[in-house]
Amino acid sequence: MRANAPQLATRVGSIAGSPVREILRLTARPEVISFAGGLPAPELFDAEGIAAAFRQVLEEEPQRALQYSTTEGDPALRAAAASRLTARGLPTEADELLVTTGSQQALTLVTSALVDPGDVVLVEEPCYLAALQCFGLAGARIVSVPGDDEGVDPAALEAAVERERPKLLYVVPTFQNPTGRTLSAARRRAVAEVAARRGLWVIEDDPYGELRFAGEPVPWISAFAAGAGAADRTALISSYSKIMAPGLRLGWLRAPADLLRACTVAKQAADLHTPTVTQLAAARYLADNDLDAHLDRVRGAYRDRRDALLAGLADALPIGSSWNQPQGGMFVWAKLPAGWDTTETLRKVVTHDVAYVPGAPFYAADPDPTTLRLSFVTHTPDEIADGLERLAKALR
Repeated sequence: MRANAPQLATRVGSIAGSPVREILRLTARPEVISFAGGLPAPELFDAEGIAAAFRQVLEEEPQRALQYSTTEGDPALRAAAASRLTARGLPTEADELLVTTGSQQALTLVTSALVDPGDVVLVEEPCYLAALQCFGLAGARIVSVPGDDEGVDPAALEAAVERERPKLLYVVPTFQNPTGRTLSAARRRAVAEVAARRGLWVIEDDPYGELRFAGEPVPWISAFAAGAGAADRTALISSYSKIMAPGLRLGWLRAPADLLRACTVAKQAADLHTPTVTQLAAARYLADNDLDAHLDRVRGAYRDRRDALLAGLADALPIGSSWNQPQGGMFVWAKLPAGWDTTETLRKVVTHDVAYVPGAPFYAADPDPTTLRLSFVTHTPDEIADGLERLAKALR
């Protein structure tokens, strides 16, 4: 007799896979022009500079580069990240940061440190899909907070906190995924004040903040938190994926000391530390190269690609559709007229070798079936024009 193996954990069975990842798999054919994935343009990677940094590290200090490292992260890389934050208006010391394996791990670590099964987590409506997965796996009850083109509505947030007694609020305030919208400065201050007054943690996810190519920068919620008395309950996470290369899988977490210690313990259980050689190479790259000059080139290219997408949407989408005009980031959020279902329509669209992401998976509840996300950064303006022609043909 042989007994059956125990079943998988309940939390795993209750969380669906990412539709975005599935769409990327289905549209991996080279002939497909995909507006689906939030993939940085690979031709804009500074491959030579990054390769040189890896070579130098492996030639000059191979034993250190190939050895185990501390969980907190390479001191030089933490110092470089702290310096950039300070220069951008958020005074930060290296020991306030934890290096993570991508910002997704930072989100997972904070969730592990803060969220118990049954805790309420507030999110934007719509919300970054992988965050919904992360909170779902933690056993949280996820509640959406409505907003508009300026992001989360502070009055709705106050009401949700009063009604739900949540543990934390998760926001992507700058060029949000999936909508591309940016939370206004006034609302950022209001979020910090609600957190201080109501005893709420805030996770501020900022992977796109340095991809601004129009308008003026807006301070982080973390910057407002000090004045609002919420500095002890605000965690800022970010990534090198969008400003250097996603394959490096490098991110960081800035958090109050108690939370940072808890996340460090959680990271020890997860992967011990982020790969040493990658950290050292990234620190060397930042020391030897002008990242801001590189970002200027990236932002210029992304601006042209955004403009190409916006210029063609009126002809590509059905009459009565609407969309926003983000000042940076990677995404445009569109809404088709009532009666359309972008999930069902995608089945036909992909047969024309073009793709988008339906908006429904980005909602914690009550999805809007008429919405969709379009990424403009992966393809050139000419390819975007071609893709929009295919999309128009499919939607007709």
